[in-house]
Amino acid sequence: MDFSADSTAYSDTGERVTPVLDFPSRDGLAVQAVRVDYEPGGFTDGTHRHPAGAYVYVIDGSVVFGVDDREPVVLKAGDSFYEPPDALHAVSRNASQQLPASLIAFFVLGDGETPTVYNRD
Repeated sequence: MDFSADSTAYSDTGERVTPVLDFPSRDGLAVQAVRVDYEPGGFTDGTHRHPAGAYVYVIDGSVVFGVDDREPVVLKAGDSFYEPPDALHAVSRNASQQLPASLIAFFVLGDGETPTVYNRD
């Protein structure tokens, strides 16, 4: 990943995703992470999956996560969340209409694995 470029602008949904690390790990694995920033009311458009799972830490604000058929949960700054491999991530959004929110998502990937697969029609 090239981290020299500036972060991408917010999308029309109020979401900005910025790669923040990509390092080799032991046993041929790699650790990648992205920072997700949401404007007030911002959200991730559509559903997606993380084939290797995801480890999420909320930096600022609060976010709503809905995985598979489970009831969505609200996580606040300092909370963490584990998303099992291939779970359907159906809801990911800022819980506030007034304040921004930010999180870091970490992925431990095998050779050739991608961190995120979007379910786009």
